[in-house]
Amino acid sequence: MNPSTALATVLVDELVRCGVREVVLAPGSRSAPLAYAVLRAERAGRLRLHVRVDERSAGFLALGLAKLSRRPAVVVTTSGTAVANLHPAVLEAHHAAVPLIVLSADRPDELRGTGANQTTAQPGIFGAAVRWEHDLTAPGSVDLAGGPAAPPGPAAALNRSWRSRVGRAWAAAAGSLGGDPGPVHLNVAFRDPLAPDLPVEDELPADLAGRADGGPWTSVPAGPARVTALDGEDPTGGEDPVPTTLMVLGDLPDPRLAEQALALAVSNGWPVVAEPFGAGDRSTVLPHGSLLLTATSWLGRHLPERVVVVGRCTLNRETGALLRRPGVRVEAVATGAEWADPSGVVAQVHPWDDLASGALAAADEPERTASWAWSWREAGARVAATVRPLIERSWPSGPGVASTVLDALRDDDLLVLGSSNAARDVDRVGLTGRSLLVTGNRGLAGIDGTNATALGIALAAPERRVVSLVGDLTFLHDVNGLLLGPDEPRPDLTVVVLNDDGGGIFGTLEYGEPERAGDFERVFGTPTGADLAAVATAYSLGFARAGDAGELRTALDRPAAGIQVVEVVVPREGHRDLREQLTRAAAAALG
Repeated sequence: MNPSTALATVLVDELVRCGVREVVLAPGSRSAPLAYAVLRAERAGRLRLHVRVDERSAGFLALGLAKLSRRPAVVVTTSGTAVANLHPAVLEAHHAAVPLIVLSADRPDELRGTGANQTTAQPGIFGAAVRWEHDLTAPGSVDLAGGPAAPPGPAAALNRSWRSRVGRAWAAAAGSLGGDPGPVHLNVAFRDPLAPDLPVEDELPADLAGRADGGPWTSVPAGPARVTALDGEDPTGGEDPVPTTLMVLGDLPDPRLAEQALALAVSNGWPVVAEPFGAGDRSTVLPHGSLLLTATSWLGRHLPERVVVVGRCTLNRETGALLRRPGVRVEAVATGAEWADPSGVVAQVHPWDDLASGALAAADEPERTASWAWSWREAGARVAATVRPLIERSWPSGPGVASTVLDALRDDDLLVLGSSNAARDVDRVGLTGRSLLVTGNRGLAGIDGTNATALGIALAAPERRVVSLVGDLTFLHDVNGLLLGPDEPRPDLTVVVLNDDGGGIFGTLEYGEPERAGDFERVFGTPTGADLAAVATAYSLGFARAGDAGELRTALDRPAAGIQVVEVVVPREGHRDLREQLTRAAAAALG
């Protein structure tokens, strides 16, 4: 067994022993030893291999595979720009706390810094975005013991070193001890020959074997999440009156954590304003909560004394404005080592365990707080009664399409949202009364990699129907994420594309103000005129165009069969007007 084959085989064997079950490979020459090793492991039934020709999409596919399972997935690339193309996925995994292992092939030391082909400084390429990194040098030789009874040869020391490094990579990615999952980078140098010697050896020599029990070389137990408190105050104020409390629920590393947060709110009678991400029964969430926060006059008369923020809130500006209001005490619940506080207003940080322990709540709820909470629920019902007819009549529009998609989904379906208008349209419509699992790439809220992420989620959750709702630019930006070879695992996935021919979200911001119209179209509107039907045909995807709500509902009611694209053409010019109408309607409903 040549040195490169030995190193790659040991690394893959140990990754499987640690718990890796999903590996994404982008082909290349320097990474050939790893390609052969993962292919052999797949043929042995030890893991599932996904091959992609685009490294950026490969990174996001691995992220999608790990996002809900919380089990680290591995992405393998060759050297050079291939590694750099993983950076967007690594950044998203870093900010969204998704466990991801980057296994990059590299040139040996003697070729670095010499101008050798496809050679750059790969160690440290991801900067502070990785939880852990290591540069494995290429072995010059692998000297094995002379026979079964001989003492271990020099290869045994290499084996211990290689396997222990894999254990550290797995533990850091999974957050086993620190409670802070995320991406790690294991950079591996290989020397020629890069292909295995023929005939290929099926078994590792004794000096390169793993633990006899089949387990990992280093077993690392899971530990509690790291938490930090800013002060030692009793969160309920000690002997002070129980504060009127509003829970604001944002995106969480694991969508299922939302269920625990909602359970706390229910048990204490707190009203909840929630972004659409998460899982669980949302019957207690205020309908159209983000619209409720736009009614500033009503809000001023019903301000909460305390806001408990769970997760990262990134979809609308009204939530941030509420948290900055004078007289509102803001407390955050941390899921790991950090908490979201972009305005610097958080007065108390709670560990996640406080959700279950009751440290955030009071023993009894006075009549004053119950009356206040009822006023919020009654306001939510009034806003819903006013804006829902507007949304239903608005077709074709973003909220109109979002409403139709939500109505067509069954409880326990899985919805993946693009990070632009699609997420905000669903936020405006609301998920009250539903128990969907909703997710998206909200770590950095980029539109890149959305298709690949959705595909990874669908592959990891074959028991669920998975629907993705994206804009046309989000779809086109990662259309390679839907490019699969004939031998690759192919999930069922329906992608609904809101096609407004460009960057519709910018029209709802200050750049879309009528007086700025002369500068808008080229640098913000960015129309492409792309023929999505032709794109779908080129990528061997199913395609349908829905001209009205009934046709969209029919397309979504069809049994899933492979990857299907459903296009809905929406005029971009109406986005701003409809959002302003909904805001005015909410204010009018509350007086």
